[in-house]
Amino acid sequence: MRLVLKKRAPLPPWIRLLVPLGAILVTLLLSAVPILAAGGALWPSYASLFKGAVGTRYNFLETCVKAAPLTFTGLAVAFAFRAKFWNTGAEGQLLAGAIAATAAGVASSNLPPLLALLFVCGAGFLAGGAWAAIPAVLKTKYRVDDVVTSLLLNYVMWHIMGYLLFGPLQMPGSSWPRSAAIAESAHFPILLAKSRFHLGIVLALAAVFVVWFINSKTVFGYQARAVGVNQKAAAFAGIGVKSVILKTALLSGGLAGLAGVGEVAAIHHHLLMDISPGFGYSGIVIAMLGQLHPAGVALSAFFFSGIAVGAQSMSRITGVPTYIADVIQGMALLVMLVALLLTEYRIQAVRD
Repeated sequence: MRLVLKKRAPLPPWIRLLVPLGAILVTLLLSAVPILAAGGALWPSYASLFKGAVGTRYNFLETCVKAAPLTFTGLAVAFAFRAKFWNTGAEGQLLAGAIAATAAGVASSNLPPLLALLFVCGAGFLAGGAWAAIPAVLKTKYRVDDVVTSLLLNYVMWHIMGYLLFGPLQMPGSSWPRSAAIAESAHFPILLAKSRFHLGIVLALAAVFVVWFINSKTVFGYQARAVGVNQKAAAFAGIGVKSVILKTALLSGGLAGLAGVGEVAAIHHHLLMDISPGFGYSGIVIAMLGQLHPAGVALSAFFFSGIAVGAQSMSRITGVPTYIADVIQGMALLVMLVALLLTEYRIQAVRD
């Protein structure tokens, strides 16, 4: 007797919509194990986690602030994966966007606010897109594995940023790896009083709509989907596969670059070595949890942000370590992958 996987018939759309919600519920149930192992009381821990994420106006808005870069990186990964361009380099593209935004922001002191913001956002978008284009060109021209190249380029960009922060971009007179402050005209405006709710959050929501529109309503979205399903069939139908992959990489990297722009222009106003706590890597998990759909990505980003923000409150109230948030997020990916597997296949016992 052995277990084998058998292909399922396509499930109804409403079941597929419930899969991420079910994965989140299972994740929260399984999270009881590490919480109890860390010495936390179960229900007080969950209550403090929820309250710390959305229980007050300030906490809710902080969750939105944290969700903005996660939405950008999640969209970047989802858009690329949909065309089978396996972009695991959103972290490096985020850093590229942050570096370009810093250079543009420092140089924007004589520009009016609107032009400064456009300059900073454009520089970050183009830098992220250019960095993502490298693995795309290597994939299409030399058939180099895009998973490996995009992932390794994260570390290359991190070291480039380190060189710049200890060299050309370092704040004059400082011994710390920190850039000069960007011009005030290049700051993202705060949209709600007594909070950090900034323009970048609105831009992230706009990006969700734009990506949905491209995917659903444009010829390029159809071409990217066709390339993702079957490259040979797409080429036979007259679609320029190499061109589609390159355009996908440029847009994907640009979205990740905008995450870096937001962290510089809205939060830190300087470039720092630790400007990203791993937003690019989290984007991979968020894209998978959101089933590569823009709306699903936005909801997944909010969930991940709520876990990260709520874990700090949970730690203060119950003493559970904040790294439990990383455990919960990793568990969410594993549960979602299992759920996706079971929506496509069923486990069947067969006799040898």
